[in-house]
Amino acid sequence: MIAWYRKGFRLYWTWKSRNHAGRPSVSSEVANLIRRMSLANPRWGAPRIHGELLKLGIQVSQATVAKYMVRHRKSPSQTRRTFLKHQMQNFVSADFFVVSTFTFKLLFVFVILSHDRRRAVHFAATANPIAEWTARQLLEAFP
Repeated sequence: MIAWYRKGFRLYWTWKSRNHAGRPSVSSEVANLIRRMSLANPRWGAPRIHGELLKLGIQVSQATVAKYMVRHRKSPSQTRRTFLKHQMQNFVSADFFVVSTFTFKLLFVFVILSHDRRRAVHFAATANPIAEWTARQLLEAFP
């Protein structure tokens, strides 16, 4: 009984691990062409390279193109940190907040802060904020 079970188990795994036909392999010339195209054009993705290969008459799927493309370590554009470092002098923040006075009246404070030096560019307070007043404060801060 045990020998029969072992033989059945062996036959099952032989059947399970048989060679499946699957998708035909890509020639080394086509794989090298895909690699060269992705290296020469780092901004091209798999859809663009797939389209160019179709124009040349090479029939491969887009998934195959993605498989053989070179993975670029560095992104072609600058990172977020680099962008912020270069543009920090152009950034400002504006805020409205309410302050209560000693006599319990409300004052509306408008502040504009510069990001590069972390300093106040403009500061103003009023008891009655209207759109014209706010626009005038912006014009005074950035003439």
